[in-house]
Amino acid sequence: MTRNPYHLVEFSPWPLTGSMSALFLTTGLSSWFHSYGYTLLLLAFLLMFLTMFQWWRDITRESTFQGLHTMKVYKGLRWGMLLFIISEICFFFAFFWAYFHSSLAPNTDIGACWPPVSIFPLNPFQIPLLNTAVLLSSGVSVTWAHHSLMNKNLKSATQSMIITIILGFYFTTLQAMEYMETSFSISDSIYGSTFFVATGFHGLHVIIGSTFLFMSLIRIMMNHFSSTHHFGFEAAAWYWHFVDVVWLFLYTFIYWWGS
Repeated sequence: MTRNPYHLVEFSPWPLTGSMSALFLTTGLSSWFHSYGYTLLLLAFLLMFLTMFQWWRDITRESTFQGLHTMKVYKGLRWGMLLFIISEICFFFAFFWAYFHSSLAPNTDIGACWPPVSIFPLNPFQIPLLNTAVLLSSGVSVTWAHHSLMNKNLKSATQSMIITIILGFYFTTLQAMEYMETSFSISDSIYGSTFFVATGFHGLHVIIGSTFLFMSLIRIMMNHFSSTHHFGFEAAAWYWHFVDVVWLFLYTFIYWWGS
């Protein structure tokens, strides 16, 4: 029997449990914000982590042990990841549109100036500049990991991935410290709303990217990747470079130009 080059996905409950965790997460956050407790939020996180673990386990089995990720499937995965990143670009484009719409022609409600009256923006040459250096350095280290993997140097790939993940979590820590130091909140006019929504969603993407890289690190250490077949890592690296580029736009226009 001729083997089909396409991979037909088996019946899986994880898309259902993943969508349920997303529903519970949004509902739980709303409940927590209104002081109704956080039980639903904890349930959402538990279900989300279980879904992530099981789904990654299944994909690892399909690609590494069952050999179902043929070159035809590989090309499909590449296009899927590219289209996903394009959708993420559109996602952040909406936030930049709102920011420029409000900042280029500020109305009288905020004093007809930008930043609005009584808003004291963060100094772009302090923590934001350090965060920029951290993310750019992580982009260099993840590229180093990619080249090490292609050259079959697993030790170097592991070391550079550890550096990248540490830099990612360091960025998250710095951003949390920055949020605690701000003199304005998300409810302080359109400036606070656009600032925290844009930078907050980017911070969420950094956490997601760090988790993605951590899973790739585990697979590198378990010798799941070859020098020519390692799309799981490539997808994580593409996503991380996307996060880097979005931050450069955020730093340039929101932190520096907007201040």
